[in-house]
Amino acid sequence: MSQTWDLEADVVVVGLGAAGACAALEAVAAGADVIVLDRFCGGGATALSGGIVYAGGGTIQQLQAGVPDTPEAMFGYLSREVGDAVTPATLRDFCDGSAEMLAWLSSKGVPFEGSLCPDKTSYPTNRHYLYYSGSELSFERVAAPAPRGHRVVGRGTSGEVLFATLAAAMTSAGVRVVVQTRADSLVAGQGGAVAGVDCLSMRGAPGWARLGHRVPHRLGKKPFLYAGSLGRRMHHPVAWLERRHARPLRIGARSGVVLAAGGFVANRALMREHAPAYRGGLALGTVADDGSGMRLGVAAGGATRFLDRVSCWRFITPPAALLRGVLVDRAGLRICDESLYGAAIGEAMVRRHDRRAWLVVDQRIVSQAWRQLRGSTRWFQLVPAAYLLTRARVSGPTLAGAAVRAGVDVGGVTATVAGYNAAAAAGTPDPAGKPADLTAVLDRPPFSLIDLSVRPRRAYPAPMLTLGGLVVAEDSGQVCRADGTPVGGLYAAGRSAVGLCSNSYVSGLSLADCVYSGRRAGRHAAVTRTESSRLSS
Repeated sequence: MSQTWDLEADVVVVGLGAAGACAALEAVAAGADVIVLDRFCGGGATALSGGIVYAGGGTIQQLQAGVPDTPEAMFGYLSREVGDAVTPATLRDFCDGSAEMLAWLSSKGVPFEGSLCPDKTSYPTNRHYLYYSGSELSFERVAAPAPRGHRVVGRGTSGEVLFATLAAAMTSAGVRVVVQTRADSLVAGQGGAVAGVDCLSMRGAPGWARLGHRVPHRLGKKPFLYAGSLGRRMHHPVAWLERRHARPLRIGARSGVVLAAGGFVANRALMREHAPAYRGGLALGTVADDGSGMRLGVAAGGATRFLDRVSCWRFITPPAALLRGVLVDRAGLRICDESLYGAAIGEAMVRRHDRRAWLVVDQRIVSQAWRQLRGSTRWFQLVPAAYLLTRARVSGPTLAGAAVRAGVDVGGVTATVAGYNAAAAAGTPDPAGKPADLTAVLDRPPFSLIDLSVRPRRAYPAPMLTLGGLVVAEDSGQVCRADGTPVGGLYAAGRSAVGLCSNSYVSGLSLADCVYSGRRAGRHAAVTRTESSRLSS
């Protein structure tokens, strides 16, 4: 049956963040005509991110910093983090091509450089753009560690620089971008293969309505990130304008549709259904991270996986001195190696310790932390760090006294700290596996317990993002049904799909996966006709 389209292209990409932009750029490079549509004006969670891309194996920036690294070492470490989210062959392909991936981004104008951060931190200052963004140092016994967090060069959180550069590259490449347009449903062609997208678009709305749709959304993105309820309220008039003025728009895709519309952390119903343990966190994304891309794929027959996987961030640093403390639960039992990446700490707290945790420190550590505070923090790190050292901290002349004030079992925490101190004094391995240079005897009173628990706190929120999504074929990015067969003409990338970080997250791995999976889907969609996809399925 022939279709009538308002617009048509070889490849149609739904969602304009890093995954969508990279899919479009690769499809154009393969000779395809490409349309990218976005509910708002592009950027998504990418533009709000820190702009960290996880890469290694000998990138130019690592060489500039004098850092040795190999694809084998990168694979050894990531095998522990990635688990069964993707096959070893796919992870190996990612690691082997990692340096090339960063070079490809550089060729599009994305700026990187190799100034190495000397301290363990959740995010480097404007003086440093290469750092240990995961738990590499804690897994030294598994694989040779190397700093692989490549921060895009730019002041502040540099995700906006990453997106703006990719958007400019798309414009130069001739990609057509249709903004203020929401994908509402997929259009089936012959044999059930996806042939296009039915949308609701503000393109024909009055100028005042388009402006009223665009500006409040842009102004509400940061409030949504830092104060979710305020951001949701600011979005209400935007949603009203869509209901009142958006009109149908049908876009045809001769070769394929790529879903790159983000995750579902902003969808409270889906979060309650799939990840009820992750309550009280701060949605790390935009209002558009509502699972709409996943919904489109499921309606077309696609399967999902890892929907219960959520990254919950509980960073201890900066300041770096706090890494020498001991993290315990309500029973006073050790939770994990304190130098692990913040999401690994958050995962341990949520999954095994009822979301409660306290960091035990002595006066020596507190004094060092205050001295480090000014030089090692960004503005968004300074507030939570100062909060942890003040309102979240209770102290006492003895460890037992501080534990009583915090509501932590005295016998448990006393025994835990005694074991920690004994290993540190003897120079034997830390019971939780913390690197030796980060251990220290806690013996300088007064003692303090700092409350790191996951609960709603403006000064110390728990940012969260969803990691699961549509199941895709790992050689192509095609969306798969429950029986493993591909849905003809349909692809997914980024957080709309299962990918490298769907089991465990470290800083930069989601953006790296957006680039990797976006490029893969764009390449394959550009050279695969809908009819051949239908026949192969």
